[in-house]
Amino acid sequence: MVTSQYFISSPQLTDLDQLILFYENNIVADGDNYLWRKRDVEKFLPSTLVCLIVEKSESCRVIALDLKDDISRDLSATCRSLRSLLFVEHDLDFALAGKANQILNWYKSHQYCGKCGVRSQRHNDHRALYCPNCKEQFFPRINPCVIVLVTKGEKILLARSSRFRSGFFSCLAGFIEVGETPEETVSREVKEEVGLSVENIRYVKSQSWPFPSQLMLGFHADYKGGEIIPEPAEIDEAHWFGVRELPSVPSSSVSVAGELIKVYIDSISQ
Repeated sequence: MVTSQYFISSPQLTDLDQLILFYENNIVADGDNYLWRKRDVEKFLPSTLVCLIVEKSESCRVIALDLKDDISRDLSATCRSLRSLLFVEHDLDFALAGKANQILNWYKSHQYCGKCGVRSQRHNDHRALYCPNCKEQFFPRINPCVIVLVTKGEKILLARSSRFRSGFFSCLAGFIEVGETPEETVSREVKEEVGLSVENIRYVKSQSWPFPSQLMLGFHADYKGGEIIPEPAEIDEAHWFGVRELPSVPSSSVSVAGELIKVYIDSISQ
């Protein structure tokens, strides 16, 4: 087993390490707590297990483990979805879990070189996998997306997705395509999804969104023209809402969409 600053094996775990246990893309948690110590779990771990270092400091390391067997019952714990941790009180908790999930997904999906098919090896000096045959390197992938709040006076455009049955209305979003700037993506996505033209597109803030590995770039844009015509494959319904009569929207504490909405409402309420 190669030892590096990003990859270790289970015998190299220490009592100071904080462990995040994944089983079939779920997190093993005791209530809202999902950070474990070696002494609590070591007797249930296999003798050989790849452990990916998520973060490290002088005092400890945070390490993600991808389990082949469900040990949650042995720990009197449960397997929770990553989305359920959105509602944990502290942002740091979700950020750590999200980063660990992204690193594990990257590692599992790059076990073989996409160019020649040879099995990948772990890099000693970087968080990367590489091909010993053609020397290609594979770093964790981030998929950039835009999410945009479109406004018309004191009304905001919100839509309900046809793909995700959460019940929430939210901002429009989409992946940045090859050759596009984020601002071009905003214009294209709004036109494609609801048939509207926008102008005065400005960046607000970003958010890491680990479902599975997005970087959400949040924008605000002004309505320019057109009538709302939802794209059925993407949007169930979309409407203009007054800021005092909003439907169920994402929380500003966990979602950049919710924060875009809150920032705009606060700005016109001053």
